[in-house]
Amino acid sequence: MQLLTFTVAGQTYAIESRRVIEVLPLVPARPIPHAPPYVRGIFTYRGQLMPLVDMGIRLTDGPLKERLSTRVIVVEITSHGESLRRLGIVAENVISICSTDDAEASLPPLDFHDAPFLGDILRIGGRTIQMVDVERLLPADVSATLIATPGGRS
Repeated sequence: MQLLTFTVAGQTYAIESRRVIEVLPLVPARPIPHAPPYVRGIFTYRGQLMPLVDMGIRLTDGPLKERLSTRVIVVEITSHGESLRRLGIVAENVISICSTDDAEASLPPLDFHDAPFLGDILRIGGRTIQMVDVERLLPADVSATLIATPGGRS
């Protein structure tokens, strides 16, 4: 499986590259009152409003710094068990592709109730990389509220 890697607080994470639609420069987001802190807001992508998740807050409880290397990864997920939906993820150093076939070692996911989106930990090319399951990045209630189907409403 091919992976797109990024960093948060100096640690490397990865998502399945088949989920990635596009990588964009950091875009401004309109804040959403009373949304969870990790939801940076909503932004317009190809005429559609979509939520923007700050991986700094989701993974480390601190927002990412806005640097030249900070990017938005637009991913496609299956929401509500059937329809494809899109989500923006803010991360740093979205720079490389690697393969799980090259993993030198692996550790299965640790079971953390508050972070069901954290997956396997892999050792690839001398780097320790933790998988992020974008399908589980948002709790079901937040996902149902924020994510609309492409070209329509949720």
